[in-house]
Amino acid sequence: MANANEIAAAIDARVRDTKQPNYGAWTVGVTEDPARRKTEHGNPPYWMQWRADSEDHGRAVERHFLDKGMKGGAGGPGAATYVYIF
Repeated sequence: MANANEIAAAIDARVRDTKQPNYGAWTVGVTEDPARRKTEHGNPPYWMQWRADSEDHGRAVERHFLDKGMKGGAGGPGAATYVYIF
């Protein structure tokens, strides 16, 4: 498990270390079931996920990257303790 700062730093590093270093090329989300969510998104090849140490931290990371221009939408039901990007 990781806190919000650790997850945000890992996401920033991943975005900068790709051929698509702009946030708008990425999607961010939170879920309680990353395997199901990945399938629902069509099994994207560049999927990465992190387990947050709380739902509040997971949602805070999601909001942070939505504010930076990542695609996705805040909200959704369930204990969203996993943050994912693709």
